[in-house]
Amino acid sequence: MKRIWQQTIKEPISYEGVGLHSGKSVKLRFLPAEMNTGLVFIRTDLPGMPEIQAQADKVTSALRATTLTEGEAHVFTVEHVIAALYMAEIDNCRIEMSAPEPPAADGSAKVFCELIEKAGKVEQEAKVDWLEVKKVLQVYDGNRYIVILPYEGYRISFTSMNPHPELGTQHFDLEFSEENCLLNIVPARTIGFMNELEALQAQGLALGGSLENALVYDQEKSLNTPRFSDELVRHKILDVIGDLALCGKRLSGHVIAVQSAHLLNTQLAAKLQEYARLG
Repeated sequence: MKRIWQQTIKEPISYEGVGLHSGKSVKLRFLPAEMNTGLVFIRTDLPGMPEIQAQADKVTSALRATTLTEGEAHVFTVEHVIAALYMAEIDNCRIEMSAPEPPAADGSAKVFCELIEKAGKVEQEAKVDWLEVKKVLQVYDGNRYIVILPYEGYRISFTSMNPHPELGTQHFDLEFSEENCLLNIVPARTIGFMNELEALQAQGLALGGSLENALVYDQEKSLNTPRFSDELVRHKILDVIGDLALCGKRLSGHVIAVQSAHLLNTQLAAKLQEYARLG
């Protein structure tokens, strides 16, 4: 049954940490927002505290993370925060950040969902804006793709293939609900590989990465303990939820993805945003 009324958080709540890619300290605050606000990021460290709407048409980069830009202001690696708010059924929220990247926390959406639970939720006097997909929308890139089909409900089926001996081919099928997400998707962490670290840091990425905020693998094994045997594909679904939420609406459809990542995810979000605009 589809939720009828929009929700925001009941009380402001904050969290401090270090950004995964920037390595910069940052304070994040979730604030209640008026109905029909959507999700809005606010850069409190910049003059005038510019705001950036969490919408697909604000995406300016999808290299290893999703970047949103408005004018001279940008925020990046925001997909876990957006996914947490979507999975927790929060439609309207203002997200203050004292740096361009939110805290990595433990590399999953767990900390953000715990913050939302602590802040509480409140219903608002405006109806949820649902987007029911009535035709196939798709993005292909060689053997990678992500499509969404008409479906009663919201379902995500993801297949991941990785040559690492402990990973291989993984598949997970999620029938979306807040309870299913909390159990199966929210705790799944970002995956990192030691053999990629030097190249990433040379690009200014993964500067804040550690065993505390990622599930890390060397060439043979994981260096910390996985939370799930298929944590990689579950985290991929977490990313899909956050990226597709950029269409700005609650989704009804079946997403099928193979080897998709932020670029394809956000391209599909843009198609969904355009599909919603055209009605």
